[in-house]
Amino acid sequence: MTDPIYLDYNATTPVAPEVLDAMLPWLREQFGNPSSTHAYGRRAAQAVATARCQVAELIGAKPHEIVFTGCATESNNLALLGTARSKVENGSPKRHIVISAVEHPAVMAPAMQLRAHGWDVTVLPVDALGQVSAEQVVKVLRDDTALVSIMHANNEVGTLQPIPEIAMATRQRGIHLHTDAAQSAGKVPLNVDALGVDLLTLAGHKLYAPKGIGALYVRAGTPVLSVLHGADQEHGLRPGTENVAAIVALGAAAALANASLETMAAHMLTLRNQLHQALIVAMPGLQLNGHPEQRL
Repeated sequence: MTDPIYLDYNATTPVAPEVLDAMLPWLREQFGNPSSTHAYGRRAAQAVATARCQVAELIGAKPHEIVFTGCATESNNLALLGTARSKVENGSPKRHIVISAVEHPAVMAPAMQLRAHGWDVTVLPVDALGQVSAEQVVKVLRDDTALVSIMHANNEVGTLQPIPEIAMATRQRGIHLHTDAAQSAGKVPLNVDALGVDLLTLAGHKLYAPKGIGALYVRAGTPVLSVLHGADQEHGLRPGTENVAAIVALGAAAALANASLETMAAHMLTLRNQLHQALIVAMPGLQLNGHPEQRL
């Protein structure tokens, strides 16, 4: 029996051949620990540094602002719980965060964990098109708001959120802003300065890298503390020996996406619209879920 056509690339992607070729040596002969000072370790450390530059370039960040994690879920937990831990340990009275009602469980669950520990969590509704408005966010910001976390693109319907407009409001109040860009990275152009975010989540398996690797962008000066305890890898934010092969793969995937982003985005837009039109013809009365224009 033939396999069906796979159209669920927002759930996961195959590993690109170029990405597999880049990572394989680090699963075979190049097995050094990046923390080691001998030649094997130095080569591994250089490979991690190169990948850090490649990921940073994809989102317009500086290499030292990239923290490698085990997945986007871990990145989201570090963003929310790490920010909360920083506030508590630094004696800040801020105990309020804002999220949307359509966040991925990887954001919703840590937010509810904070609520269980006495934090106040505001969950904003979305409109019929799946969007949060910047005006809604402004209305719920308070003097004790520590963080706003609104996804960049929705994982179910692809609606893009007005992150730059939200960032204008949070920046004026000195409130940190996190966005989960797991769905949009590699599909649409991303620039952390244009978005105005302090924290941004990436997932390797959404952009042709393997599962089990993610990253968190942490703008320089943003107060975040590790939620794990161990050594000081990843600027002290993610202890544990680095998964060099997976990190190299994420770097290669980021470079691959960056090299053809505009061309591929235009191509995918054409295919998406063709499919939509064909479905409308085949199934009259079909309704689109999500925003008709501001979507993946």
